Amino acid sequence: MVTETINIEQKPMLDGDPIAVEIVAEVRRAEALLKAGALQNAIFNSANFSSIATDEKGVIQIFNVGAERMLGYAAADVMNKITPADISDPQEVIARAKALSLELGTQITPGFEALVFKASRGIEDIYELTYIREDGSRFPAIVSVTALRDDEEGIIGYLLIGTDNSARKQAEEALLKAGALQNAIFNSANFSSIATDAKGVIQIFNVGAERMLGYAAADVMNKITPADISDPQEVIARAKALSLELGSTITPGFEALVFKASRGIEDIYELTYIRQDGSRFPAVVSVTALRDVQDSIIGYLLIGTDNTARKQVEEEQKKLDQRLRDQQFYTRSLIESNMDALMTTDPLGIITDVNKQMEALTDCTRDELIGAPFKNYFTDPERAEAGIKRVLSEKKVADYELTACSRNGRKTEVSYNAATFYNRDRQLQGVFAAARDVTDRKRVEEKLKIYSDKLERSNRELQDFAQVASHDLQEPLRKILAFGDRLKSKADQSLDEQSRDYLQRMCSAAARMQTLITDLMAFSRVAIKGQPFVSTDLGVIARDVSADLETRLEDSGGRVEIDELPTIDADPMQMRQLLQNLISNSLKYYREGIPPVVRIYSRRLDARSTDSMAESSLGQQLCQILVEDNGIGFDEKYLDRIFNVFQRLHVKGEYEGTGVGLAICRKIVDRHNGTITARSTPGQGTTFIVTIPVTQPKEVESL
Repeated sequence: MVTETINIEQKPMLDGDPIAVEIVAEVRRAEALLKAGALQNAIFNSANFSSIATDEKGVIQIFNVGAERMLGYAAADVMNKITPADISDPQEVIARAKALSLELGTQITPGFEALVFKASRGIEDIYELTYIREDGSRFPAIVSVTALRDDEEGIIGYLLIGTDNSARKQAEEALLKAGALQNAIFNSANFSSIATDAKGVIQIFNVGAERMLGYAAADVMNKITPADISDPQEVIARAKALSLELGSTITPGFEALVFKASRGIEDIYELTYIRQDGSRFPAVVSVTALRDVQDSIIGYLLIGTDNTARKQVEEEQKKLDQRLRDQQFYTRSLIESNMDALMTTDPLGIITDVNKQMEALTDCTRDELIGAPFKNYFTDPERAEAGIKRVLSEKKVADYELTACSRNGRKTEVSYNAATFYNRDRQLQGVFAAARDVTDRKRVEEKLKIYSDKLERSNRELQDFAQVASHDLQEPLRKILAFGDRLKSKADQSLDEQSRDYLQRMCSAAARMQTLITDLMAFSRVAIKGQPFVSTDLGVIARDVSADLETRLEDSGGRVEIDELPTIDADPMQMRQLLQNLISNSLKYYREGIPPVVRIYSRRLDARSTDSMAESSLGQQLCQILVEDNGIGFDEKYLDRIFNVFQRLHVKGEYEGTGVGLAICRKIVDRHNGTITARSTPGQGTTFIVTIPVTQPKEVESL
């Protein structure tokens, strides 16, 4: 394997300067260590960090064993196929792109660019990100990103280090020949990388080690061992523990830190590091032996990460545990004051504890209840026992209905809610249950069911009546209109002017009455029930409605403009009625001398929308259908009136209509779990806005 040395910046040195001579010697020793290939192999063969290397476009070129272990992919499944963005949480990638765009004042595209943008600008970068495994499970990772550069400082790829530091040998040579991987690792400030010679004397002390420990590399290289910056008592304790574990006497000091690694055992442990200023911090240290081509040990690599945050969490957990213990008496008081009957049972259903409410529910004392089977206090013991078994299998049960029976025979309907509980070692102890008296609620539910059944029957009767009434009323009206038309044809010959006026008024009144009956029938159909919801293309419906109004458009010289409309879950007939009413309304109230123009368009709502919530109360994605016209408009102070039955803003007879059309629209929108409103200014047109879910939940569809 051909390797190259790490590019270490050379500073001008004065001849004879002893410090300069020492630095040159240190550089040569580091170069000799890298030429042996030991450091690279140690990093690539470690399974403790994920190392993912990409080309300049972000396509994965190296996917080490640590990455395979963490993410569940085989390297062949991802190399030359995907970018690290494809295994990252997409929402977090989008959020990162937005944050960086604001921070750096430039537009950053969500995707791989957002993961490496800082590194591509020469900025050392570390961030938190959620990785997604091949099986779909997720885990948080801390990712360090460094640009890989060639000898001309051109970017040839990126290195993303998560936790494991192994690399695949097949791709190792290509990166090492360019000298990019060595620079990326040694220039990272996120991990302390300390390389020693075979005796433990520090030879390499990277910028991460300088940042964590406060030493300059020159202060420690060729002077001390890692044991000198470690807690001495912990080093002694580790030597004793390893001596017992491995059956060999291990000397306290550097040997205790690398003994396992020297025997070919991958080693990772916790240790307290001591900074130059004397302060201390916990670290997790991974140790690997560095070997030459003859497999002889020529040094050791110790990679450390700051473990302070995790230790703080552990300390907080201890404090929390203590507070929980202190709260036991208080918790018991809360249990006793609870309005529900509370009890605990063992896994066999034997009562182990109760509160006062359970005593009152059963007319038994606490001593009588403890040790008795839970099922004995219910009218259906088998159902009660099944409830306990269900809790044990499902971990919890909610709203499980039972009938409690007291010693004196009093029966109480209860809603049983329960969950399993465990001791501190997570061993199952039994079931914690709460029984709430729902006797009154059950009575109300029964009454509501009776009223609901009556209402449903009334609705059916009303619908039948409306159908019969419509037929019985429309039949004579059709005859009146028919005979009226015949009289009109003879009016000029046989009727005087006053009679012709009476005839015209009669025909107009009959026509209005026929329209009113039709509208009321449409209103009653919506109020009672419509067709089932199906996938409905609103664009097709809008074009059909527009075609039906062709004659009306020709008479007024108007037009209907239809933009792209969505496909939603809806009642197709009611959607047709909705659009027909809204378009007809816009064509009706046009300004004299100005041809009416109606535009129909839609828009999806998102979380940034200011017009409405992006989701309905049912949690459904919403869209808006807008019907905009250039008509006479109205004063918005009357907005609360226009959707009510028979409410009209204009003088009767000034415009045709019954005052039912917009009320029908509101009924249709209500049935579809949406809202309808309008924006308008007198003389400047009106826009009706229908906000409606794109999809309907099954429980709503079945109503």
